[in-house]
Amino acid sequence: MKNNYSIAERNRIVEENLPMIDKVIRHNWPLMKAAHLDYDDVYQDLAVRLIRCVENFDPDKGSLHTHIYSQLKYELLSCKKPRKLTGVVDAPADFRWHNILSLDTVCEDGCAFAMM
Repeated sequence: MKNNYSIAERNRIVEENLPMIDKVIRHNWPLMKAAHLDYDDVYQDLAVRLIRCVENFDPDKGSLHTHIYSQLKYELLSCKKPRKLTGVVDAPADFRWHNILSLDTVCEDGCAFAMM
């Protein structure tokens, strides 16, 4: 059974749990530095995940606090995936942000792309 929070209740719960985002970021700071993740980008992704987490919380499955914390940790780990970092959908696992080239650079060597 899904929760029956009103929008005002959901917003209150989200605001009360915003400090948990900083807690998750602090615990995973070395990972963020190693993956070259920007604090503001990660905070924004975790804030969106927090809102979704509260909306989709099922009280029959456990405590809200535990659910939020585990969802935020999972979201932080997915922030370092190539698709999140670059927007490239089929990027290999070892693809990093510094591998991105502009189309102008690629087209200098013989462009296979049709420019619109």
